[in-house]
Amino acid sequence: MNVSIRLLQANELATADHVFRLAFGTFVGLPEPTEFGGDAAYISHRWQTDPAAVFAAEVDGKIIGSNLVTNWGSFGCFGPLSVHPDFWNQGVAQRLIEPAIACFTQWNTQQAGLFIFAQSPKHHVLYQKFGFRLRFLTVIMTKPVEKYQPVPQGTKYSQMSEDERIQGIKAAYQLTNSIYEGLELSREIQTVEAQGLGDTVFLWDDAGLAGFAVCHYGAGTEAGSNTCFVKFGVARSRTHAGQYFEQLLDLCEELTVTQKMTRLVAGVNTSRDEAYHRMLARGFRSEKIGVAMHKPNEPAYNRPDVFALDDWR
Repeated sequence: MNVSIRLLQANELATADHVFRLAFGTFVGLPEPTEFGGDAAYISHRWQTDPAAVFAAEVDGKIIGSNLVTNWGSFGCFGPLSVHPDFWNQGVAQRLIEPAIACFTQWNTQQAGLFIFAQSPKHHVLYQKFGFRLRFLTVIMTKPVEKYQPVPQGTKYSQMSEDERIQGIKAAYQLTNSIYEGLELSREIQTVEAQGLGDTVFLWDDAGLAGFAVCHYGAGTEAGSNTCFVKFGVARSRTHAGQYFEQLLDLCEELTVTQKMTRLVAGVNTSRDEAYHRMLARGFRSEKIGVAMHKPNEPAYNRPDVFALDDWR
């Protein structure tokens, strides 16, 4: 079998999406595998953000798999990585990992990571071949939301002036850089706004930015219908970090209700123990459980002193 790995093209997005749903739906045992993910979407908007970081596997002119690589400054991750079930156990996934590692080298990524099913030792072994190591569980948590607690010091990126947006992105980088040097989420903030995927909420206090959360909501985004999904969120560490984290969750709940969604979803790594337990106390419950794999085997921003929400899927 002659497998070629290359960049995915615009006219192949629908095919790649079909293979992705078929592969994951088959893996988790859905009766109709292509219904995996419902009306949530991952591949198209990520391709639009950086088409040079989305790779396809091709055999005899047909797309049989893909892998998406994400650049958050000093941190990078990849996934979803998917291979058509007819081509499982033939080395295709390994071939799709190779260009992701090349991206990390080109970007001078200091820490790479991925989210993988906790119950899949075969995949653990695959990624360990590339230097990734198993660390803490990541829990995808969900909460039904019908009402919210107003937070007066909250603003939305969509409502900011151009100057305010520049200052907001600058402040967001200063915050992420404070928890892990070089961590950069400006592209996620700008992508959500430019592609109409959702909004970013900002929490302020007298000292400046106390937290922010990049959120998708609705069909055609990574959230899906009736859902607000926190792609990334973080509260300022140090004094009152737990309080700011609670207020940031208040802002996310407010966004959920004002956008007429009924469900809030966010991921948290269990190494951030206090953040995880604060979410449980607020009524969040586990929906999916995976494990974070790191390369190198260091914590990065997955630490007890960090109050962050993220999802590397």
